[in-house]
Amino acid sequence: MKISQILKNGRQTFSFEFFPPRDDDGFEQLFQTIENLKEWHPGYVSVTYGAGGTTRTKTIELVGRIKQQIGLESMAHLTCVGHDIDEIRVILDRLQEEGIENILALRGDPPQGQTHFVKPENGFGFGNELVAFIRKNYSFCLGVAGYPEGHVECPDKALDLQNLKRKVDAGADFIVTQLFFDNRYYFDFLERARAIGIAVPIIPGIMPIINANQTKRFTKMCGATIPEKLLARLEENQEDSAAVGEIGEDHATAQCKELLKAGVPGIHFYTLNRSKATLAILKRLKNEADLG
Repeated sequence: MKISQILKNGRQTFSFEFFPPRDDDGFEQLFQTIENLKEWHPGYVSVTYGAGGTTRTKTIELVGRIKQQIGLESMAHLTCVGHDIDEIRVILDRLQEEGIENILALRGDPPQGQTHFVKPENGFGFGNELVAFIRKNYSFCLGVAGYPEGHVECPDKALDLQNLKRKVDAGADFIVTQLFFDNRYYFDFLERARAIGIAVPIIPGIMPIINANQTKRFTKMCGATIPEKLLARLEENQEDSAAVGEIGEDHATAQCKELLKAGVPGIHFYTLNRSKATLAILKRLKNEADLG
């Protein structure tokens, strides 16, 4: 089923993001994680798309297995990095053959070792170009990324929002946001997006904190910020992993409660291929909202 149809049913839903493991043991652990989360009937799950060739192949294999063997709707990430148009067409054809109906279309980050994105020869340099190509040639439901605190490469929030509108105008059906730890960024982003005519659903992305140093690295890479009080608590307890996990669960649960109460379409969890923290949050939310 297309995610656009799922979002139209009127029920707040939730979704989980995973990345392809590097080895067979990792795949077994991941499938156990997915089984643990399946009981919560997620609207869909998504699988990221790495800059290396083997990881790209694993993305296709993984989304196919999730849909065909586990029975969950899945969405494949697809980036412009390192592909010309013919290669992108081959990937899209393979996803279509696997029965995948949903794609998160991204420009993508520069490969490791490169500081700037380089447009591939006969490829695409921007996410809206990839969206337009897929929309013209295929019938996939298309999601795109949005940045409540602005894209790390675009300090001008107004310009960044115009770039997002180009992706929506090119054919995107919904938006999934980058992670954030202060809901004010999401609500401000939503208001500004609606003001310039972006009308598609905007799904907030939430990452439960399970490791203080890891979270600081992530936020530095993606341009997100950690509220000062939350950061202070994490740093005070960074040697106590259980305490950090509890702080992370408390904060993410509070975020989700406020977002769901405000009527967001759902919550997209960045799971980091682990189920414990996400499951704990879902259990705490169980009596707070009717999640689909």
